[in-house]
Amino acid sequence: MSITDLIRSRRSVRTFDGRPLSEEDRGKLQAYIDSLPEAFGVPVTFRILDAGEHDLSSPVVVGADVYVAVKGKRQPNVELAFGYSFEKLCLYALSLGVGTVMLAASISRGTFEKAMAVGEDEVMPCASPLGYPADKRSLREKAMRLALRADDRIAFDKLFFDGSFDRPLTEQAAGSFRDALEAVRWAPSATNKQPWRAVLDGERVHFYEKQTIPTSPLGDIQKLDVGIGLAHFELTAREQGIGGGFVFDDPGLTAPEGTRYIITWDSQA
Repeated sequence: MSITDLIRSRRSVRTFDGRPLSEEDRGKLQAYIDSLPEAFGVPVTFRILDAGEHDLSSPVVVGADVYVAVKGKRQPNVELAFGYSFEKLCLYALSLGVGTVMLAASISRGTFEKAMAVGEDEVMPCASPLGYPADKRSLREKAMRLALRADDRIAFDKLFFDGSFDRPLTEQAAGSFRDALEAVRWAPSATNKQPWRAVLDGERVHFYEKQTIPTSPLGDIQKLDVGIGLAHFELTAREQGIGGGFVFDDPGLTAPEGTRYIITWDSQA
């Protein structure tokens, strides 16, 4: 499958068919984890964990007994690195037919943090089950998705802007960045808040976070969501042959209240 196909077919999975994760798929996932580069200058650590061995559980997950979790030191942009790297892992898992869902509140946090050996200066924001999706979702999962309107997305021109936040960006005006921005639009986010905003500025795209969920002891969960969107943007841009990379270079644009600059894609980087 192409990156575009993977992104559009990606769904959070909470209901699994009960089959153990195969040794082949587990090995491939571990090899992929080992190959993940450091993101945004922030190292993070992933571990694949057996639920039975570590007494791990989630009240919203059915039929999975393997999880993957991530931790890192508390520092600027650690949430960005979490989301960016975790989403790349989730998309790779999907290419193997393995389902995932990033969970923060609905896990047995104490046992997960113990299994991850989380230190005083570290944070473990989320974990995901790893398994094979069931043919049908549980009633609980169906109800959760309905309540969150999980398949709905904010309109393109409400998320992305042309030169400034005063001018909505049309898909036509987005040019070669249209598909990469559309991939951002389809990224998953906590309670489907879709906090990413972006301003097209010539051959640069400036990304922002519209924060509507307060920062918690786990950090800024919506900055993690922006990291997920950045992974979608970069993977799609690379697939389409668009050059460049991410740089921290705040353009100083006037942003709406509660909206802050995060990072820029520079086609010349």
